[in-house]
Amino acid sequence: MIIGLTGKNASGKGEVAAYLKLRGFVFYSLSDVLREELKKMRKSITRDNLTWLGNKLRDEEGPSVLADKIIDKLEVDRHYVIDSFRNPEEVKAFRRTSEFVLLSIEASQKIRFKRMQERNREKDAKTLADFIKQENRELTSSEPTKQNLEACAKLANHHVENEGSLQDLNKTLDKLFSRLLMGRRRPSWDEYFMKIAKVVASRSNCMKRKVAAVIVKDGRIISTGYNGTPRGIKNCNEGGCERCNSFAPSGQNLTECHCSHAEENAIVQAAYHGISIKNSVIYSTFAPCLLCTKMIINSGIQEVVYNEAYPLGQDSIALLKEAGIKSRKLSTHHTLS
Repeated sequence: MIIGLTGKNASGKGEVAAYLKLRGFVFYSLSDVLREELKKMRKSITRDNLTWLGNKLRDEEGPSVLADKIIDKLEVDRHYVIDSFRNPEEVKAFRRTSEFVLLSIEASQKIRFKRMQERNREKDAKTLADFIKQENRELTSSEPTKQNLEACAKLANHHVENEGSLQDLNKTLDKLFSRLLMGRRRPSWDEYFMKIAKVVASRSNCMKRKVAAVIVKDGRIISTGYNGTPRGIKNCNEGGCERCNSFAPSGQNLTECHCSHAEENAIVQAAYHGISIKNSVIYSTFAPCLLCTKMIINSGIQEVVYNEAYPLGQDSIALLKEAGIKSRKLSTHHTLS
């Protein structure tokens, strides 16, 4: 799960982040990207400089640049809390990951200014007038690359009122996260095995396309394969296949290709290790070609699940149907969990 935090200055985002860090969430702040850049530029880390640099980077590299840099760091097996969403495009970038929930932490201006006075940081606004002036610069903007806290708040999944004590906030968070974590959706078995196939595809050495297949029997993975040159042959991406390295158009000169297909490799690997794949299911990131289809039929596989259709695959699907083998397309996207 990825929890995003947005809110006005001194609303309590830091307290929510601390609450989650104590419960095993890994913390990142979008503004950390800006702090690192300011240090390189030898500029002081003030709220004005953070705002200036954030707007500058969004102008130069796109409005979601800060979110994109953090997303690149995330792993699928962890919970995260991400602070400082200030532009709606940052929210939209994280929406493309799975299980992202945005919280808007909210408190009245009077309470927030009082909190700022109590924490007494050196570079905080010292008067209510300066506090309001600073806040108004961040609240809204007609320019898509500028800070727009109001737009972010409108995109929030949950609005967390933080008008009381820290104890009150923690009680609110206990209830909220008990509900969120208990209601988490797990991937289906189809999604689970197809996502594993996509990870296997990252091992492919083919220059043309990375494809992988996973063979499953009784809910267990019994063989995997990815496309590439045969065992003991120079890898495709090292010059092992002239056809792939010439960037030939898809579907042309296939008889000259030295690479074995993913389904072929998964089936052959099972045979190599003496593993029966009769009555199994094969999950492939790409629908099988005609050659792999014939191997699938003769190997006793009973079902083919694929993620993307093969441009020349009409004959393959028809042949599978004639042989009494189920085939279906499963659409999934590579997302963080």
